[in-house]
Amino acid sequence: MRSSLRTSHFQYHIIAVEINYPSQPGPIGVFDSGYGGLTILREIRKALPQYDYLYLGDNARAPYGSRSFDIVYDFTREAVDELFRRGCHLVILACNTASAKALRTIQQHFLPISDPDRRVLGVIRPTVEILGKVSKKRHIGLLATPGTVRSHSYRMEIQKIYPGMEITEQECPMWVPLVETGEFNGDGADYFVKKYIDQLLLADPEIDTLILGCTHYPLLLPKIRQYTPGHIRILPQGELVAESLKDYLRRHPSMAERCTSGGTVEYLTTESPERFDPLASLFMNTPIHSSRITL
Repeated sequence: MRSSLRTSHFQYHIIAVEINYPSQPGPIGVFDSGYGGLTILREIRKALPQYDYLYLGDNARAPYGSRSFDIVYDFTREAVDELFRRGCHLVILACNTASAKALRTIQQHFLPISDPDRRVLGVIRPTVEILGKVSKKRHIGLLATPGTVRSHSYRMEIQKIYPGMEITEQECPMWVPLVETGEFNGDGADYFVKKYIDQLLLADPEIDTLILGCTHYPLLLPKIRQYTPGHIRILPQGELVAESLKDYLRRHPSMAERCTSGGTVEYLTTESPERFDPLASLFMNTPIHSSRITL
């Protein structure tokens, strides 16, 4: 049986319909609302090149950042369901907004009724776990989309693992558009990069560690470094998530056995490949050829 889940802030509505997820081993699924998850996929493939990967970008409905929890959950669940149908037993939500607004509900309510043996992991916890090792002052800055900031998911996760650690959150609404319009190297990007970093450090001058809480932001990293004081440690997520996944598969050999090892990668988008492929190629530093699907 296939089970879908409609959520609100007060109740869950479970609807059971027929389903047949493939039982044989399949690729590792990587999902993002757009392009940013490609920076996660790129680092995962460096750390774990032996596995097959299936990337899905919901570009036609991006961005997710300004959407409600319910809509982000619905869109994310549809994407996870699609990746499960295409043989994935393990899916990485390579999207901070989806991780912030949908992951917990998917893990607690969707997986138990759809397939309890499949797994969906996010990008927030692997990023937070390292903070205790790298922050001496225990003052953390978060640069992220409005949706991620307003969810306070990083704040809650940090307080859960490191009580007493200070976090200051800064919305960066212009950074994703700069990346997705290809303007991340332009002079216009300097103004908005400096503006948000200055606002963050004005709010807490004691910050010594900076989380880039959006998977688009690594493309802005040269400018972010330019306007960030040298003593502040900057944490892009790709390497952290890749190392966390590597450790997860080592600790869960039964899941590793359900992930095929052919070293291949396939790209799916809900947009037209003609629009997706050029920018995706910039993110991956290699030519990309995708297929269009409808969720």
